[in-house]
Amino acid sequence: MTPFVDSHCHLDFPELKAQLPGVLAEMEKQGVGWALCAGVTLERFPAMLDIVREDWRLFAAVGVHPDTEALAQEPDIETLVTLAQDPKVVAIGETGLDYFRLKGDLEWQRERFRTHIRAARACGKPLIIHTRAAAVDTLRILEEEGANEVGGVFHCFTETHEVAQRALELGFYISFSGIVTFKNAAALKEVAKAVPLDRLLIETDAPYLAPVPHRGKTNQPAWVRHVAEEIARLREQPLEEIAQATTNNFFNLFKASKQ
Repeated sequence: MTPFVDSHCHLDFPELKAQLPGVLAEMEKQGVGWALCAGVTLERFPAMLDIVREDWRLFAAVGVHPDTEALAQEPDIETLVTLAQDPKVVAIGETGLDYFRLKGDLEWQRERFRTHIRAARACGKPLIIHTRAAAVDTLRILEEEGANEVGGVFHCFTETHEVAQRALELGFYISFSGIVTFKNAAALKEVAKAVPLDRLLIETDAPYLAPVPHRGKTNQPAWVRHVAEEIARLREQPLEEIAQATTNNFFNLFKASKQ
């Protein structure tokens, strides 16, 4: 069986960091070969990178999450590009727009997003996109900033088929999390059936969004297998096909080393 890849998690978050040896052991037990840890602030990035450097199966992305309003260190292009030179860093992100959690004048959020896109273009690494209640502006800014030159992934996808199609046209991949296993995610399940196999990724977003049958628990990379199983069921394809495609897609997008 081809090993799975968790294309987005947060192993540096307290819920997982406190039990990291067990989390990594369970990954191996469940056939999950690799995981990518996404950045959320520059302050937390060094500690996350230390975790990633200790295990050949782990990769990192550097970025600042869009819903963090008051920061000690706001990202700039030079800083992001410099941090992205580390061989363990394979992407810029997570970045994007989130109009669900924050209201009011969010121009600062859009400017932060543009900074990440410009940094990605400068260092030639793909983007990890977070978008919530902001699809129109997310797609517009990606187009305006020429993000198609580097591509990337819309992580934890929860948008419509039309948004997925626009993202695909920009050269992006679509990643599904444990949400696709939820009973009330009928529309998302349809999107998962429609995304081309060669543009599909899977993730946990651990420690959040644990898939069925672990819903409500602290999520972990090992459980990305359940996401793959649900997508295989929805698409009526063998699990091995989903594993092989999503793993190949991950390494094609992020240009990461398998060893």
